[in-house]
Amino acid sequence: MKISELKEKQGNVEVEAEIKSLGEVREFNKFGKTGRVANVVISDDSGDIKLTLWNDDIDNAKVGGKVKITNGFVNVFQGEKQLTAGKFGKVEFVVESEKPVKVSKKAKE
Repeated sequence: MKISELKEKQGNVEVEAEIKSLGEVREFNKFGKTGRVANVVISDDSGDIKLTLWNDDIDNAKVGGKVKITNGFVNVFQGEKQLTAGKFGKVEFVVESEKPVKVSKKAKE
């Protein structure tokens, strides 16, 4: 699915995109537990959108890296569409596999 195709209140979203920027990490306390939240901007060839990341996912986000959202949800905050994995979704950081290195064999003497 392309970012430009995302609609408000759409669920079951699957998107793979590049992380373009990382926002400020904010801490919060809810029901006696401390957590962290941050927005990142992700982009594909059709557009970009803010993605909300929580807790440990924040540490794995790197500018230029790829992220895959499965079963995400599009909501609207302050008039702007945002994507989140929410309670039932999944965030995966895609690691580009390195090209295999050719090892030269020593000539037999």
